[in-house]
Amino acid sequence: MALISEENRKIIVKEFQEHLKNPVELKVFTDSKENCAYCEPTVEIARELSELDSRIELKVYDRNADADEVKREGITKFPTVIVTDGKGLGNRIRYSGIPSGYEFSSLFEDIKAVSSGDVEVPEKVKEAIKNIDRPVEIKVYVTPTCPYCPRAVGTAHKFAMLNSNITGEMIEATEFGEEASAAGVSSVPHIVINGEASFVGARSDADFADFILDAIKG
Repeated sequence: MALISEENRKIIVKEFQEHLKNPVELKVFTDSKENCAYCEPTVEIARELSELDSRIELKVYDRNADADEVKREGITKFPTVIVTDGKGLGNRIRYSGIPSGYEFSSLFEDIKAVSSGDVEVPEKVKEAIKNIDRPVEIKVYVTPTCPYCPRAVGTAHKFAMLNSNITGEMIEATEFGEEASAAGVSSVPHIVINGEASFVGARSDADFADFILDAIKG
């Protein structure tokens, strides 16, 4: 049974035809030996998306059969989805956990942005983000039923597209409950910068950028 409805397929195909320019890779990392309840549906979501446009290439890796690739990409949570251009973007746009519910829209928008190269961020913010010269790890804890979470995920991923020092990771808080609890997540979206500074809620690109800049200044 298809996970993407026929009605949504038609909308997605039209959007892809209008916005996709360059190839996009969806790299899905699974674990066949552990109890990974969401690995199979995550692969299916990625597969159905890849079938809607020839410019989207799906690559599926298993923690056990493809250990070298898993190690090379630094994957520690399963499932994980990386959206990349196969070139300089690398593994900076990540989804740890199934991108379902409201987070499906985040994945959809990321595919369009990575393919087109269009990053819709105010110029002042774009300049500030591009000037960051040290590693920044942005973790955005979400749930599939949170309508505000895609905005926070989208901002983190846009910033990752703009600067090779930045990694943006969506983390599904219910799938990775222990990590979420350790990070102090009680409501979502909950954003953590470099494992220390954090804030809650979907903020504007400018406010999000200001928080990052303040965090890395210590």
